[in-house]
Amino acid sequence: MKDLSTGFAPQDAADTRPLHLIDADTFGDWLGRQDDARRNWIAAAGFSGQAGRVLLLPGSDGGIGGALFGLGDATSRARGRFPLAQARAALPAGDWRIESGLAPGAEAEAALGWLLAGCVFDRYAGAEPPKARLVPPEGCDPDRIAAIAAGEALTRDLINTPANDMGPAELEAAAEDLATRHGAQMSVIRGEELLSNDLPLIHTVGRAAAPHRAPRLIDMRWGTSGPTVTLVGKGVCFDTGGLNLKPGSSMALMKKDMGGAATVLGLAHMIMALGLEVRLRVLVPAVENAVSGDAFRPGDILRSRKGPSVEINNTDAEGRLVLADALALGAEERPDLMVSMATLTGAARVALGPDLGALFCDDDGLADAMVSAGRAVGDPVWRLPFWEPYETMIEPGIADLDNAPSGGFAGAITAALFLRRFAGGAVRYAHFDIYGWQPQAAPARPKGGVGQGGRAILEILPGLGEG
Repeated sequence: MKDLSTGFAPQDAADTRPLHLIDADTFGDWLGRQDDARRNWIAAAGFSGQAGRVLLLPGSDGGIGGALFGLGDATSRARGRFPLAQARAALPAGDWRIESGLAPGAEAEAALGWLLAGCVFDRYAGAEPPKARLVPPEGCDPDRIAAIAAGEALTRDLINTPANDMGPAELEAAAEDLATRHGAQMSVIRGEELLSNDLPLIHTVGRAAAPHRAPRLIDMRWGTSGPTVTLVGKGVCFDTGGLNLKPGSSMALMKKDMGGAATVLGLAHMIMALGLEVRLRVLVPAVENAVSGDAFRPGDILRSRKGPSVEINNTDAEGRLVLADALALGAEERPDLMVSMATLTGAARVALGPDLGALFCDDDGLADAMVSAGRAVGDPVWRLPFWEPYETMIEPGIADLDNAPSGGFAGAITAALFLRRFAGGAVRYAHFDIYGWQPQAAPARPKGGVGQGGRAILEILPGLGEG
């Protein structure tokens, strides 16, 4: 697991350089308080607080005496997250201290963005993180920020790893490493054992894969006190679409179809590293949706762990099947909160785009708290409804449930309604339909795998027992 805390300098670091964060809207006032030499230097460089621009300042000894970093105007600030990540990428090596311009309450986001700027995927090609270090701003907890950054780095690395190196067995190994690190207990049910343990849907979806990529259910537990929290992550390590085979263009990113599993594992690291007082359970159904003579077929009717039969109208709607058995298992213990996270539907992406995770939750107070927390920590989510009138769309008549209703309407909602049928028993249930991928590089988020929703969940957990 990556340790991104090396991007921080100690509070008592010697020879730190000042970093001034410059708001373009108040740049004139700030400039007026500078001496003539500095004003002339800034004017000659054409710097006026433009978003993302860095201007190095000369020191009296001819070296670097500090730097300015532009935050832009109100419009550009509203459109971005983690601006300080851009500063780290542009600053030269050395220790830096924010001298002015950091808004009250922005300390944690600034520090997290700085660390995430050092998160590079270097498994297959060398990549150097930026060398600049930051003295953590007063008002943030650097250990907490480092734990959150490490969890996000784990999520990104798992998603970015291609399927030849991240199948069900490798995802299990990553979970085992995490459990060992934190003293958690873990058990795994594999292959044919899924049938004898009444997990038929997980077995059915994964049975067409090669023996060394056999389906499995990963079950991790940690903590002895506090509210019970069960995280369920979709672990489809590669999705061909099954017999409803995807076209090549749609298959290209299917290494990320285990993004839900990667996100709950990253979140689990945050929870355990921070020592939150919860009783945590993590369930990951890990499969490959492959094509072979043993693949499940369109038209098949399958039995689920909970009992309802499911008609298969599209083998490419497999994520909700493996989650159904895992949710049913998790709900049997009636956790105080159960959360499913999955790269589940294209419909959610059409509705919300890649930045926003879709949140479904019947508990208004919990949903509002998650949305507010997401805004506060730079991890935005948007609530969509469990719309009751659409329940009939997932009831085909020939079986209790339809895994892929025809018509093309409300695909994210019908998928969420399908999952809710299996989550009954949990005191509170929330489902996140995420994309798990950054299609274009942005501050603190290079192109590639990314966690969504995890930090929003983390933020509300300390108050869970009060709800």
